[in-house]
Amino acid sequence: MATPLLGCIADDFTGGTDLASTLVAQGMRTVQVLGVPDGPLPSDVDAVVVALKTRTLPTAEAVAQSLAALAYLRALGCRQFFFKYCSTFDSTAAGNIGPVADALAGALGATLSIACPAFPENGRTLYLGQLFVGDQPLAESGMRHHPLTPMTDSNLVRALQAQTPHPVGLVRLPQVRQGSAALATALADLQAQGVRHAIVDAIDNADLHAIGAAVADHPLVTGGSGVALGLPANFRRRGLLAAHAEASALPAAPGLAAVLSGSCSTATRGQVALWLEHRPGFRLDPLALATGDDQVGAALAWAEARLATEPVLIYGSADPEEVRKAQAQLGVERAGQLVEDALARIAQGLHTRGVTRLVVAGGETSGAVVKALAIVSLRIGAPIAPGVPWTLGSGARGDIALALKSGNFGTPDFFERALAVAP
Repeated sequence: MATPLLGCIADDFTGGTDLASTLVAQGMRTVQVLGVPDGPLPSDVDAVVVALKTRTLPTAEAVAQSLAALAYLRALGCRQFFFKYCSTFDSTAAGNIGPVADALAGALGATLSIACPAFPENGRTLYLGQLFVGDQPLAESGMRHHPLTPMTDSNLVRALQAQTPHPVGLVRLPQVRQGSAALATALADLQAQGVRHAIVDAIDNADLHAIGAAVADHPLVTGGSGVALGLPANFRRRGLLAAHAEASALPAAPGLAAVLSGSCSTATRGQVALWLEHRPGFRLDPLALATGDDQVGAALAWAEARLATEPVLIYGSADPEEVRKAQAQLGVERAGQLVEDALARIAQGLHTRGVTRLVVAGGETSGAVVKALAIVSLRIGAPIAPGVPWTLGSGARGDIALALKSGNFGTPDFFERALAVAP
């Protein structure tokens, strides 16, 4: 097997596919594994993405899992390492972005690493250290209502500083626009000042390519998938990577199709609403699930009666007021876990009923579904939308085509578009 060049650690499953899709589009043959694998990887792999579910874990557990993934990737011989988190910097004041980045940097001997979640194609831009979602500051976007990681500060220097004892600096857009050589010098200056983490502005893809070139020699890079746009070219310039036109090819996955949605983000709620204008949907209620009501069985029976003629949607997505009501009665963690567990069991039931193409909305939901389906690796295909590819999941229960969508991603018609181009 060829030695992988880039080793990546993602803090959730949809983030992993987002990153892998970016790398595939740049000609890197990429495999995504779900957790640290026991068996061998496919041959001729240029990049490996270890997708974890650490975004909302207790910090010590998130750090331990991330270090285990790093040890695995180092053993493969990877030359550079990437810690991927959400383009909306999803985290709390306790972490886990800062603590994981600190632990990875310490293990690699990296005295400075960048932090750049910008993803302009999906409307995530950074200017003067302020993160924008479309034309709204992060703290004024729908992310301020996120049930697990509400983002109430748009200033990423301040947000990251709350998570780490090490100094956090900023490279402003005018410095980025001076080109990769000037940017590399600016980063070296921050490093000399004792800065450990450097937030780097970016508002378009040209900025991301410049950033990628500037960090070619950095052992650790952190950010959203956007900043990975510039990394494959570094290996290509050194003669280590050839472009592979077949990198995104996937085999066909004939069979039935369904959509599962657990995200309560603004984007996903809009996608659910548009679907329900024209197609059927079955809604899960966490309060009813808490009483022992067999909504899983009811949802599967409802789906089975319709799957032969059309795709179905089963969802737990709800507006912020409904989410708050459920959380007030059940607790934040239990309310979300009930829906995740139900959707995971429904995914198993759908697969046994012939569903081989499955769209899943929400990072936590995607993690629960792929675990329930015993998926161990994902072969990454072409993107449906920026950051969301079709994948072919392989595991003990057999192969299944999966589109794992971050809650915040996609246009209102994403579900329909995804099914129209399914393998």
